[in-house]
Amino acid sequence: MKIVLSFFATAWWLLGTSNAGWIVGQPVPTTSGLVIGHAAADASEVSEYVGIPYAQPPLGNLRFQPPVAYHGDGNINATTFGPSCIQPPSAPSNNSTSAPPRDLGIPPTSPAAFTSDEHAESEDCLTLNVWTKPQAGEKKKAVLVWIYGGAYVSGSSSQPGYRGQFIADQTDVIVVSMNYRVNIFGFPGDPASPANLGLRDVRLALEWIRDNIAQFGGDPARITIFGQSAGAGMESNDRWFHVTRLVGCGDTTSDPEAVSTCMLNRTVDEILAGYDPATVPLNPSPYGPVVDHDVVFSSYLDRRAANGGYLIGNTHNEAGLFKLLQPPQTEAYWNDFNDRLYTCADRVRIEQSVADGNPTWRYRYFGDFPNLVLTTTPPSGAYHGVELGPLFDTVNQTLLESTAAEVAVGDYLREVWSSFAKDPRRGLAAFWPQYTEMRRTLARIGFNNMTMSLGPGGMYDHVCRWGYDGVSAPAVLESVH
Repeated sequence: MKIVLSFFATAWWLLGTSNAGWIVGQPVPTTSGLVIGHAAADASEVSEYVGIPYAQPPLGNLRFQPPVAYHGDGNINATTFGPSCIQPPSAPSNNSTSAPPRDLGIPPTSPAAFTSDEHAESEDCLTLNVWTKPQAGEKKKAVLVWIYGGAYVSGSSSQPGYRGQFIADQTDVIVVSMNYRVNIFGFPGDPASPANLGLRDVRLALEWIRDNIAQFGGDPARITIFGQSAGAGMESNDRWFHVTRLVGCGDTTSDPEAVSTCMLNRTVDEILAGYDPATVPLNPSPYGPVVDHDVVFSSYLDRRAANGGYLIGNTHNEAGLFKLLQPPQTEAYWNDFNDRLYTCADRVRIEQSVADGNPTWRYRYFGDFPNLVLTTTPPSGAYHGVELGPLFDTVNQTLLESTAAEVAVGDYLREVWSSFAKDPRRGLAAFWPQYTEMRRTLARIGFNNMTMSLGPGGMYDHVCRWGYDGVSAPAVLESVH
């Protein structure tokens, strides 16, 4: 896993004291309507507002189309998460996995031993969630916006591990998350319709945050996004036509407009039947962004990033999760997997960020704690996504409580992420130096289960110098989606 935090504005200042008169869960006027929240379940001083619509339901003729902003003036009961966007059959959750029929040594405390949170699915899913504590701390708070991973195929902001109540409670920032369309509904590859609908959903949600977050005690000039995974991109329309053919709507020889119209009239179940993993050709990420020559976030003709600070990193053994989900491979295969898709991809992204003049920090996560061990044969180590539980403070304590070292690492992660959000250009100066390849600028978080130790910036990049720079496709270099 790797996380990139990207800052959208450069101004930073302390902005007065708290909103002392704030009542937890009070009604908040927004462009969507008057949202009414409640106290977060496990952080009673945090106001939680969930299931707020930011886009019109993408139903009927809005299916496979860019999102349309939702505007309303009524009351919104923002105490229940909205439905998850449509998930594919047997989509693996980021918080749970199913063991293949071989002995991988899955301990009873493994996250794989817990079933995922069952949540309703619907095409009417474009909602967002806010956790805030305006009555304490800064009057205008920095904002952390969480974007879930899932290889563009699955994922939801309602997963218990992604709830922002503890970050908001402990670090004086606002946390926001949103749903966006995934798989064929978010990245259909339809040549007759606009592309990258899931990315457009994210952009519209960010615009909603920009326009409304001040009402929740937030600072619209200090919005930082952070995210996890999301896999590699797709560069053709093959997946679209594979499904359209199976549901009887035509193929590459058919009129594209007629195919699109036909797909609008198919039910979700019919479309998912065409998507069945047993019939879709294998690909680590069968749906994802395509090159559409349309600007989604900012000009990327020269591949320059937003002007701000960057925090970029990955876990030490990303492959530890994928070994559980895929057929057996050699250790050499998995080492190459880690190097190509994560370590060397990070190196390329970091070097570009530095070349663009952005303050850039690098980390590598090593935490390997007993209640997060995924498999023992082979050991899962610091696998893809393992740091999210400590970061969000949502590690399941049912069978085995977190160790003191694990708690300390989680506290450190939240302090680092929130400090970065408050000042992306200078906020991490007190934690470790900005990235340079040869100096000790790599934060090894959880190394030997210690909170943090420093190593040379390029300490794990030796393989990259043998030909992996510029690795794979540009899509694997971006980790916030």
